[in-house]
Amino acid sequence: MPLKHLTSKRHPGPARAPRRIRHPFFAFVQKEAIHILRDRWTTLILLGLPVLMLVLFGFAISTELKNTSLVILDPSTDPSTRAITEKLRANDYFSVTGRLEGPEEIEKTFRRGQAGMVVVFSHGFHESLIRGESAQIQLLVDGSDPNAATTLVQYATNIIMDYLGQFYADRGISPGIEPEVKLLYNPGMKGAYQFVPGVMGMVLMLICAMMTSIAITREKELGSMEVLLASPVKPLTIILAKTVPYFILSLINLSTILVVSVFIMEVPVKGSLLLLILISLLFIFVSLSLGLLISSLVKKQLSALLISGMALMVPVIFLSGMMFPTESMPWILRTLSQLIPAKWYITAVKDVMIKGSGFFSVWREALVLSAMGIVFIGLSLKNFKVRLE
Repeated sequence: MPLKHLTSKRHPGPARAPRRIRHPFFAFVQKEAIHILRDRWTTLILLGLPVLMLVLFGFAISTELKNTSLVILDPSTDPSTRAITEKLRANDYFSVTGRLEGPEEIEKTFRRGQAGMVVVFSHGFHESLIRGESAQIQLLVDGSDPNAATTLVQYATNIIMDYLGQFYADRGISPGIEPEVKLLYNPGMKGAYQFVPGVMGMVLMLICAMMTSIAITREKELGSMEVLLASPVKPLTIILAKTVPYFILSLINLSTILVVSVFIMEVPVKGSLLLLILISLLFIFVSLSLGLLISSLVKKQLSALLISGMALMVPVIFLSGMMFPTESMPWILRTLSQLIPAKWYITAVKDVMIKGSGFFSVWREALVLSAMGIVFIGLSLKNFKVRLE
């Protein structure tokens, strides 16, 4: 064989680009994201639950009272009583279902459950109004539910006072001192104005704190956390990488809630949208740090679920001002409510979203949330460091 064939070299092909080494942080983020997306039911719950909760709290679980059965006792049937009855009938809050012949039928009507309110007009109501005399209207309501009774009386009083104001104005009659009722920020008394901020706090707490704590305790329960912590990657990198997918899910849920609340629930964002997003990002950080703290204290998923559900969700519902005003609670419950992050977030969201307030109105809430986040993240990282030792 000729020497040149032995010494000849193969012509090198095109040089391959060096393989790009991906940072371990993004590798762990991808791993956690794949784990979430692999379970379709979990993904469906995480993305669909916020919309379901918003619809339930906004429509089904509402403080508004609509289509309440209304019965009229009108001995005169004059123009004014007919006009007031029609205004009550035309309102969404009441449904005029009948008329009574005498006062003796009132109690029977309530006992049979045929009316939520009875409106009683005095004799000669229209003539009394024209002469400027006292024209009386009685609003009889079932007081077994005090909150509902108060709301119904307020609805009916506003409708009647609106008619009387127009009646006196058309005839140039001065009614004397007449109270004028104005509902600021929520003139339609929509329950969604109360529940939307609360649902935002509940959903972000659920996604960030509960799911983050369960995700990390799952690694501990399966024994894979020790393997991850034994790798060259820093423990802080591993922990933060596992929280990134839930942070992204929280941003998606925040966007979904805002879209649904504005276009379906008709709750406007009167303040700065940027300020609302910044406050929400701060609360997401607090919730993530709280989830990390829970995961650093327990080893099993069930324990993390119980702590997240009982120690977080129940106080959010009852002590954060989402459903019940904290001002009417005993002092010990008011004190406990100050320790709930969602309480401060819901207050800030109401100020920005409903009232249209600026940063100087919510700086205290932002400061408290920042302090809580720093404390939670410090305690959780300290506990993880102890475990590495």
